[in-house]
Amino acid sequence: MRVCFVTSECAPFVKTGGLADVSGSLPPALSGLGAEVKVFLPLYDLVDREKSGIAAEDFPETSVEAGGEKRGFSLWSRRKDGVDYYFIDCPYYFGRGKVYTNDEDENERFILFQHAVLRTLQFMKWKPDIFHCNDWQASYIPAMLKLQYAWDEIFRNSKSILSIHNIGYQGIFEPDTVTKAGFGESSFVLGGPFEFNGNANMLKTGIYYADAVSTVSPTYAEEITTQEFGSGLEGVLKARKDSITGILNGIDTEEWNPVTDKLIESNYSAMNPAGKAENKAALLNACGFGGNESIPLYGIVSRLAWQKGIELVLEFCEKNIGKDFRLVVLGSGEEKYEKQLKKLASAHPEKIKVSVEYNNKLAHMITAGSDFFMMPSRYEPCGLNQMYSLNYGTVPIVRKVGGLADTVIDISDKENGNGISFPEFVYAEFEEAVMRSMKLYEDRALLAAVIKRGMERDFSWRKSGGEYMALYESLC
Repeated sequence: MRVCFVTSECAPFVKTGGLADVSGSLPPALSGLGAEVKVFLPLYDLVDREKSGIAAEDFPETSVEAGGEKRGFSLWSRRKDGVDYYFIDCPYYFGRGKVYTNDEDENERFILFQHAVLRTLQFMKWKPDIFHCNDWQASYIPAMLKLQYAWDEIFRNSKSILSIHNIGYQGIFEPDTVTKAGFGESSFVLGGPFEFNGNANMLKTGIYYADAVSTVSPTYAEEITTQEFGSGLEGVLKARKDSITGILNGIDTEEWNPVTDKLIESNYSAMNPAGKAENKAALLNACGFGGNESIPLYGIVSRLAWQKGIELVLEFCEKNIGKDFRLVVLGSGEEKYEKQLKKLASAHPEKIKVSVEYNNKLAHMITAGSDFFMMPSRYEPCGLNQMYSLNYGTVPIVRKVGGLADTVIDISDKENGNGISFPEFVYAEFEEAVMRSMKLYEDRALLAAVIKRGMERDFSWRKSGGEYMALYESLC
């Protein structure tokens, strides 16, 4: 099985969010299952070429027309974990000090990238069985394969999958995006696959032309066909409902493993959980919290954004500050949330600690040292932190939505419960969920059973990779 994996970011080379984690973990898992995988991404000036171990390929500089101008690109590469990584080097478009921009030619940047991937494969004479395209930045490739490159025998038998990591990001641009990408003017018609509310919508085009669509959790696959979660594309998604598959993201079980984690105070496991108490003590000490370690400790590691439901956390703390609990928050994002959280922590330093930063060590400490992990998201396509917390024996408190619904089973299920969930995004339900966690904390035997169930779940990429391989094979 030959897989061409096309993405706008990939860990450890360049990362802004969860897409990079998927792109860094899924291809090696596929390789481990027998696939031949080539990953393509842009060579941003943010990528440290020497540190990343990438080198220039013997590749003739090639030009691609984007926006009426021919722009040259070259190729860099690295082989890692059985996977070949290729970097499209076009300084004009990717030398801007950031991965994504608000520049007028943002559409052209990724139009060039997608054409460059196909042109590179033509030069290599490598025939992919599957193009695995991720988000809008790669979503014109399914249309390009069918409308522009179908003449080439290299792509004749290729199938395409479009993975939607967050339906809220669609690549909406001016109508001339379609002609800039090399599609004819007649392609842009009202209600057609290239048009959306008078503009070009790159994600919509990909959904229409891809041979299959995948999302990052089974529940999210259903949610995006509804008005509440479809962000305007629920109609085209509903029309393709039979071609949509939800596959839960995995986690990096080498980095996020309490048995081997070098960033935490003490290693532990489901069979030998004693070290978790030492991690709680270390986290309390790092936060400057003194006093009784028997008080429940809540953790949050998150982007501080509207999606993440920070309002519910703020309201709970304001209304219940007299109760016995402590809270540590790590993250950054929207200024209003940063300010409100800092103000709350400043008023109650003995109970609440807020760190507005990126701090990987502290993220691991919070995941290992907290008793409960809060994720009251408005929506959550997959989510990773709830899986990290389950893996570390930290009980998640989540809204029953998207990937959170697929991974966290409420403790009302006495046989399988591994966390606490609430159905609607309303304060009363979140407060009731937190109160239930405080009651659970007092029942040490039940808490131990809930923790053990969470730690025994398999969230590895090998499991998810197997599901992707099955999807690829069904298309081929």
